[in-house]
Amino acid sequence: MSQGKPCKLALEDGLVFSGTSFGAEGTTTGEVVFNTSMTGYQEALTDPSYVGQIVTMTYPLIGNVGVNAEDIESYTRRVQVAGFVVKELSPVVSNFRADRSLEDYLREAGVMGLAGVDTRALTRRLRLTGAKNGAMSTAVLDDDELVARARSAPAMFGLDLVKAVTPKVGYTWGEGFTSRFAQGRRDRGKRVFRVVAVDCGAKMNILRNLVEAGCDVTVVPATASAEEILAHKPQGVFVSNGPGDPGVVTYTIDTLRKLIARVPIFGICLGHQLLGLALGAERFKLKFGHRGVNQPVRNEATGKVEITSQNHGFAVEPETLRASGASITHVNLNDHTVEGFTHTDRALFSVQYHPEASPGPHDATYLFDCFRDMMASGRSPTAEQMHAAQEKLAKAGRT
Repeated sequence: MSQGKPCKLALEDGLVFSGTSFGAEGTTTGEVVFNTSMTGYQEALTDPSYVGQIVTMTYPLIGNVGVNAEDIESYTRRVQVAGFVVKELSPVVSNFRADRSLEDYLREAGVMGLAGVDTRALTRRLRLTGAKNGAMSTAVLDDDELVARARSAPAMFGLDLVKAVTPKVGYTWGEGFTSRFAQGRRDRGKRVFRVVAVDCGAKMNILRNLVEAGCDVTVVPATASAEEILAHKPQGVFVSNGPGDPGVVTYTIDTLRKLIARVPIFGICLGHQLLGLALGAERFKLKFGHRGVNQPVRNEATGKVEITSQNHGFAVEPETLRASGASITHVNLNDHTVEGFTHTDRALFSVQYHPEASPGPHDATYLFDCFRDMMASGRSPTAEQMHAAQEKLAKAGRT
């Protein structure tokens, strides 16, 4: 590990952290958030949902497993975060899968890293006062100037970042699980379903799980119209995760309004929020969001809990969601926000968390089977049916 340059991170509220740079040099701004995962930093770095954010890892030692070519979650294979903050950057890369160090990876990607700061203090500040805009720099070390840059950065509320990550043209995806370190192969069934995936910043493991569930996947940009999507004659539509404020992604919301009741729809993360807004619900910004692989979610019908991987800073307002005719199926046990819903009269369901994991536990991969079942039956799965699918997958030993 090379000796980096002095580097500072300033929050918009005036708090400044000093440390040492790794990766690229320069100046960057973004919303400062924290992730509670102990590992899986490579998947987080390449998750398009993190565009426009400076990510802080709460686990103190990061970089010890290096980086490898298989665990990249972006279709463009780019690092997506605006900046990366750790307490201690490991000087040793010891995992046999690694082909380079985290420091080299960020340098090649042109992304700044900051090490040697008290990430506990930074995380506590964000938890108590909320996620904040920040500026990180090796070039601007004057505290006042750096704070001013943080204050001038655009606020996440009202910011459309989907257009920064959605593909300009569509593509087909046919790859299931190929790595020997991936999840176990799935029983895809005999029937193949035509699915159009609306890519708002999709993680690649979502697309792999769709293939493993027996789907023939065509990916379209988030700007695709309902007519363009229906021209593919889909038996189901999937809406992906992505960055930014869902309330301003009006083009996808309008498309979903036209698709509801015409084709079964499944949404994850941002897709969950967009689907709720398309039904007429409202969204709100969380104080500091949910980011990590250890978020407890309760099935409202059975009372059972699954541990989930999450990355989001907005949520759907529950009363407006219920008023739209939706039924809430899953709730976050930490703050009771909506984690999943179905609809009694429409073939649709969505979850706020990430059933594809990568990183994280595989408790929720059954939801891809629920999507297949919904396309076959034309009816939304109930919370009880979701639980039954989870039990079935667990007994098969493929969670």
